[in-house]
Amino acid sequence: MPDLATFRRARRPEHKRQRRAAILDAARGLARERGVQAVTLGDIADRVGMAKSNVLRYFETREEVYLQLTLEAFAEWNTVVGEELAGGPMTPVQLADVLADTLAERPLLCDLFARVSSTLEHNVSPQLGRDFKLRMLEHTHQLAAMIAAALRDVTLEQAFEMVAGGYALVAGLWPMSNPPVELAALCVGPEFSEMFVSFHDRLRRMLEVLTVGVIHTGSTST
Repeated sequence: MPDLATFRRARRPEHKRQRRAAILDAARGLARERGVQAVTLGDIADRVGMAKSNVLRYFETREEVYLQLTLEAFAEWNTVVGEELAGGPMTPVQLADVLADTLAERPLLCDLFARVSSTLEHNVSPQLGRDFKLRMLEHTHQLAAMIAAALRDVTLEQAFEMVAGGYALVAGLWPMSNPPVELAALCVGPEFSEMFVSFHDRLRRMLEVLTVGVIHTGSTST
């Protein structure tokens, strides 16, 4: 992290970029430690050594910080998946394995996916929210194109449906498999075994069902 004390008032473009990067780094680290929902703007400001009012010079809300981190993490995941799919044609089951494995290795991305629609998009300006959705759509199309190239006889539309469905699965399964610590401590015993699931195992199985189902049912266009 750069020494922000050396430029209290960031006037130069490189100083502004360093401050923005430092804020994102602080938010990323806190989210990995506590979970996205538990991090406040004050926490981020304290970690980076700035007043909240100064953080707001770079991001309009904490939610904007985490939307930006979502885009960065999504892009990085796309790169990794692309490398995994580059080996040649694969089956839907193999694709489900790749997606589940690479997502389970990225708990922050899963946490962010789980928070985007429920909270993060609700405290930013409409224009910022629109811009975020457009960039998410770009990442989704990019991943869909790689999947369509890796699977035999799968259209871009079908691959897009797989990616969108996978995103929804992560958003639902992540909080289900990661309940609050206090709640998890009280919900022990066989009667709760079906409620607290293994994220990786359940995601892999549901992605397999999704990919096979999309191929079997064909195009969704009307």
